[in-house]
Amino acid sequence: MRYVAAYLLAVLGGKASPNAADLEKILGSVGVEAEGEKLKKVIGELNGKSVEELITKGREKLSSMPVGGGAPAAAVASAAPAAAAEQKKEAKVEEKKDESESEDDDMGFGLFD
Repeated sequence: MRYVAAYLLAVLGGKASPNAADLEKILGSVGVEAEGEKLKKVIGELNGKSVEELITKGREKLSSMPVGGGAPAAAVASAAPAAAAEQKKEAKVEEKKDESESEDDDMGFGLFD
């Protein structure tokens, strides 16, 4: 991803088709050591292509990807009250446990004594 970002920065900086030295300079400016094979791959894949077209195609692909858990909204909405009731029960049980344990924890010493 960093190599693609460096390529895009070089294009935005005015280079129509950036080379490996351009990308190494950009990556080096932020302390990243560039790997030759990855640079060659990115340059080979992107060289000669319009960045604007690539971004447009990428957006189209992203818009077709599903997001979320895939559960219908009605199922999630109906499950919410039941889950809240269950959490409330668990909280009460834990609260009772905490009360009995906390009496022994202070060993007779209060925080503001």
